[in-house]
Amino acid sequence: MSGSALDPKTAPVFPMAARTAMKDGQLRRNVRHATDVIQAKRARVVAEMPDWHELREAGKQIRQHTMENLDFYLEEFEANCTRAGGMVHWARDAAEARQIIVGLVKDSGSDEVIKIKSMTTEEIQLNSALEAAGIHPYETDLAELIIQLGHDQPSHIVVPALHKNRQQIREIFRREMNLPELGERPEDLADAARTFLREKFLRVKTGVSGANFLIAETGGVCIVESEGNGRMCLTLPETLITVAGIDKIVPRFADLEVLFQLLPRSATGERMNPYNSIWTGVNAADGPRTFHVVLMDNARTEILADAEGRQTLNCIRCGACQNACPVYRQTGGHAYGSVYAGPIGAILTPQLQEMHHAQSLPYASSLCGACYEVCPVKINIPEVLIHLRNKVVKQNGPLNVEAFAMKMMGMIFLSEQRFRAAQRMGRMAEAPLVRRDEKGEGWIGWLPGILGGWTKVRDLQEMPQETFRDWWEKRGPHGS
Repeated sequence: MSGSALDPKTAPVFPMAARTAMKDGQLRRNVRHATDVIQAKRARVVAEMPDWHELREAGKQIRQHTMENLDFYLEEFEANCTRAGGMVHWARDAAEARQIIVGLVKDSGSDEVIKIKSMTTEEIQLNSALEAAGIHPYETDLAELIIQLGHDQPSHIVVPALHKNRQQIREIFRREMNLPELGERPEDLADAARTFLREKFLRVKTGVSGANFLIAETGGVCIVESEGNGRMCLTLPETLITVAGIDKIVPRFADLEVLFQLLPRSATGERMNPYNSIWTGVNAADGPRTFHVVLMDNARTEILADAEGRQTLNCIRCGACQNACPVYRQTGGHAYGSVYAGPIGAILTPQLQEMHHAQSLPYASSLCGACYEVCPVKINIPEVLIHLRNKVVKQNGPLNVEAFAMKMMGMIFLSEQRFRAAQRMGRMAEAPLVRRDEKGEGWIGWLPGILGGWTKVRDLQEMPQETFRDWWEKRGPHGS
């Protein structure tokens, strides 16, 4: 039922994928409308909070402290989860996580699973692995259901089907649910999804979830959601399997007081999530009889070892950076070639690939800083982008075009004589290309070759006809 998963190892580089996405006018309209709505809601509920900046700082400190002591809190979580009746499994990478989960589903005696929305399961391409093993996964989150039935891929961390409008969703439901008379009102679509899923909730005995937070102090797992499908998946199955990255740990139950205020406001513009579910182990009177947690590394340890890149792991998956990013708003999520799109994807995906793939993503940014301004835990994404760009240049060796260009610039800037000579040559080269406006200012609207990528969408001002030093000598300290 699922579409082919986004794979950073085989995805086209961002510039090529973005060029294709920007030709899709409907997609761009859908993304712009959805992100505008979310941003407006977020702005209203954030403005209500007089201590918003203090909350952001508190969130940053919680996440930063956790990452600095991650080994301790992971062991504490394992001990407390096991004490409560859960079973903890450790996975070094995506392949091992898939193997463990498929084995657990088979051990449960089921050939079907109901799933709660989870970016981690998308990251490891779990649905494809389950289907290959003869196990049928059913997404129960409305947006993920739309993606699955439409044989599509998620384009947003919080709203995976953000790139689809109501008419497109209706066509998917009419075709896949065999409902030729289905209307296009939101109520009609919700009723169709409810009827389709209710049968799965009542019949399928194994559930798979991700986790928003893992609470070390109690061994508990937390899921936040807006629809109630997660609550059904957590309570009705006999076996529940949770898969989470090791970065999802928080030290104390009390830390949720801060994070529960930051996450919904940043993610969906709500004061709180309608459903906040926290479960710890198993209980004979209620819920699943068997509970497993798969703690997955998948290169997170390598990220943790990088002093500058480590803050990437502070992310609480709110998607606010995507909504604010001018690049994402033009291209949508699929251009990033990964389940993690937008600014956070631009820094997370290459590091999850240990910088072997997705090397174009750190350049998918204007470094405007909008992502940092809205991040609820104050991840300095522009700073990490620059750090990763440096890694890409070093990794690609001295013959890399960018590295060569920067060395040439360095040689020029080290010598006043070479710098002045470069200025003279630059003025000579640009002279035939300069066009002057009514004010007499010169602009270049076309450049040849690879430089033309700049002038396709913007003009370049001509080089000054004199240096600042020459200007100063002519006019003197008083500008005469």
